[in-house]
Amino acid sequence: MRFERFSIALLCWLGGIFCESSELIAEDKPSLEAKRLFTPPQIDGEVLADSAWDVADKASGFTQQRPYNGQAASQKTEVYVGYTKDTLYLGVICFDSDPDSLIVSDSGRDSSLSDVDSFTVIFDSFLDRQNGLMFGTTPTSIEYDGQIMKEGSGRFGSGGGAVNMNWDVAWTVKSQIGDYGWSAEFAIPFRSLRYGPEELQDWGLNFQRNIARNDETSFWVPLERQYNLYRVSEAGTLKGLRPPNQKSLKLTPYALGLGSKGGVAGNETISEGEFGFDAKYLVTPSLTLDATYNTDFAQVEADEVQVNLDRFSIFLPEKRPFFLENAGLFSVGAPREIELFFSRRIGIGLSGAQQPIAGGLRLSGKVAGSTNIGLLHMQTEEINELSSNRYSVARVNLELENRSSLGSLLVSRDGDGEDNFNRTYAVDGRWGIGDDNTLSGFLAKTDSPDFDSDDYAGRLRFNRNTQSLTQSYGYTKVGGNFNPEVGFLSRRNYEKVDAMLFHRRRPEDYFGIFEIRPHTYYRAFFDETGYYQSGFWHVDNHIEWHNGWEIHTGINFTHEGVKKAFQINPGTYVPPGDYDHKESQLVLMTDNRKALYFEWKSYIGGFYGGDRRSLETKANYRLGDAFTAALTWSHNNIDMKPFAESDGLAASRGDFKVNVARLRMSYSITPKMQIQMLVQSDDRKDLLATNLRFSWLQDANSGLYMVYNEVDDLNIIGPMEKRREFALKYSSCLLYTSPSPRD
Repeated sequence: MRFERFSIALLCWLGGIFCESSELIAEDKPSLEAKRLFTPPQIDGEVLADSAWDVADKASGFTQQRPYNGQAASQKTEVYVGYTKDTLYLGVICFDSDPDSLIVSDSGRDSSLSDVDSFTVIFDSFLDRQNGLMFGTTPTSIEYDGQIMKEGSGRFGSGGGAVNMNWDVAWTVKSQIGDYGWSAEFAIPFRSLRYGPEELQDWGLNFQRNIARNDETSFWVPLERQYNLYRVSEAGTLKGLRPPNQKSLKLTPYALGLGSKGGVAGNETISEGEFGFDAKYLVTPSLTLDATYNTDFAQVEADEVQVNLDRFSIFLPEKRPFFLENAGLFSVGAPREIELFFSRRIGIGLSGAQQPIAGGLRLSGKVAGSTNIGLLHMQTEEINELSSNRYSVARVNLELENRSSLGSLLVSRDGDGEDNFNRTYAVDGRWGIGDDNTLSGFLAKTDSPDFDSDDYAGRLRFNRNTQSLTQSYGYTKVGGNFNPEVGFLSRRNYEKVDAMLFHRRRPEDYFGIFEIRPHTYYRAFFDETGYYQSGFWHVDNHIEWHNGWEIHTGINFTHEGVKKAFQINPGTYVPPGDYDHKESQLVLMTDNRKALYFEWKSYIGGFYGGDRRSLETKANYRLGDAFTAALTWSHNNIDMKPFAESDGLAASRGDFKVNVARLRMSYSITPKMQIQMLVQSDDRKDLLATNLRFSWLQDANSGLYMVYNEVDDLNIIGPMEKRREFALKYSSCLLYTSPSPRD
C-alpha cells in the first residue's frame, strides 16, 4: 500500500476519533428594531450628547469569544441603529475604564482591525444567511469595508467563498475619544448597500468589538470560537427597516497624465495624456450595472516580488478596482490553485505587460430573491505582441437553505480569426449538512481549437468545523488538456488528494498559554500514469500565549518526482529523479499589539537532493495613528549537487542564494489623505523597484493620485536604462439619485 493512501486513511480515522458536535447556540437570536429618525445625527462621533439617537433602539450585552469564550464582555458596548429616507445610521459607544490604554494604528482606509481597538458591523441585507456587507472603524475614524460571500468559507479551503476587502463604497464615519472610552457614528447611504425590493424588510445583523490590550473579541450575537463575524447564518435580526426603492447613477470621469523614461525606450522621454470614465447605475436596490471606458489602473499598487523555487506557477492577486466589486460571485474553483475565472488575464499579459482595456460592462447582483447573477464583457486593444481580445463571463448562483447553493459559469475569450477562441464551462455546488459540515465541489470543461480530449477538471471537498476540531478531505483532478485561458492553474495534468486535521485547545491555566493548536495536513499529486509528482505532509503545533506571543514548531515530509530536468535558478538545474526529504519549521511572532513587533520564519531541510536553509524575518512598526512600516527580508541558501553536461543541458553548479527584501511604509495625513511607499529588491533578478503613491480620496476609488515608479533591472538582452514612470490622475464622482416612490 502506498504511503500516501495510508496517511489519508490514518487522518480519516483520527478525524472519526476526535469528531465532536458543536455546542449549540440558543436559537433565540437577539433582534433590534430599526427606527426612523426625526432628524439625522451630526456625524462627529459624539453619540452621548446627540439627541437624534433618543428614538433609536439600543443593542448591548456583548459576549466574549476570546479570551474567555461565553463570558460577558469586560467593557460595556452600546449600539444604536436608525435611518432616514436615504441613509442608514449607527451610533456606537465603546465604554472603557482606561481610555488612555486604547491601541490604534494608522488611519488609512481598510487598515487591519485585528490587533487594535475596533468596532465592526455586518449586514445580511437579503437575509439569505450566506452573504454580508461589513463596515468597521477604530478610535481614529478609519473607514473599513468589505464584501462577504458564502460566509467567507474559502478560508478553510472548502471553496466557493470569498472575503473581498478591496470592495470600497461611499460612506462616512467619525470617532471620538473621551473619559468614558470612545464612540463612533456611521452614515451609510442606502445607495451604497444592496437589498431586496420589499417595502418592509428584516436584515441579518451582528456586531463585533475588539479590546486590544485584553486580546478580547466580543459579539452582540455570541459565536462559537471556530467562527468569526462572517458567520451570518448565526446573526441576529434588524427588524422593520423601510429602505428606499430608488435608482441612482454614479459617473466617475478621470484625466490622466503619464511620463516615462528609460527601460526599453532608452533615454527618450515619453509623455501622454488619457481620459475615460467609470459609471455605476443602480438598476434596482439589488442589481447594479457597471460600465468602464478607456479603463485605467495607474493608481494600483505594484505587485510584491515573489520567490518561486518550484516548477509551477505562482498566484498574484487582483488589485484593480473595477474587477474587485462582487468578485466573489465570479469565483469558482480552488483558491490559488484552480481559478476558472481570473480577472488578471484581462489586460495583463503573461509577462506582466499591460494591455489597454477599451471598455467593458458588468451586470451583477441578486434577482428573484435567491438567485445571484453576474454578466461581464470586456474588450482589450491590440498592442505590440498582444492581440485584441473580447472577454465574456456569465455566472448564475442559486442560494438554497442551510448555507447551500448551486451555480454555473461560462468564461469566453474571442480573438481575431476563426480559430482564436477559448471557452470554459462549469457547474458548482455547496451543500450545508447540519451546522458544522459542508460538502462542495465543481466540474469544468474547456473548449479550444488545440485540444479536443482530456479537457476536464473537477474537485470535491468535505469540511467539518467544530469548536475544537476542523477537518477537511478533498479530491481534485485536472486533465492534461484542461486549458482555462482566462483562468489560473498552478499546474496541469494531475490527480490530488488532501486532508487536514486542525485541533484547538484552550487550557484553564497552563504557563500563560491561551490556545494550543496541533494540526496535520497532507497533499499528494499524481500524473495520468500514477506517477507520484509531489507530496507534502505537515505536522505542526501552534502555541499562543495571553501576552500575544506565538510559536509554531513543525516538521514537513516532502516528495518531488521530476521526469524532466528543469532550471530552478540561472545556471542551476534539477535533474530527473525522485526526491524524498524532511525539513524542520520554526515560526516566532511577538505581540502584534505593541508598536514594534517581529515575525520570524525558518525552514531547514532537504531540497531536490541537496539542502535548503530558509529564513524570513519581518519587523513591523507603527507610530500613533499616522505611520506604519514593515521591513521584510527573505533569504534562501540552497546547496545542491552539481552535475555535468547531459541531456542537452549545460553543466550545473550546485549552490545558489536568493535574497528578497521589501520595505513598505505608509503615512496617513488624514483618513482620506495618505502617502505609501513600496521598495523591493531581488538579487536573483538584479532588480530594485520603488513604488511611491500619494492619494487624496474624494470618495471611494476617486480623488487625486500621484504615482511614481522606478525600476532598475536586467533582462535577457543585458542591462537596461533605469526605468522611471510618473502618473498624475484625478477622478471625480458625479451622482444622480431618483426620488424613491416610498418617500
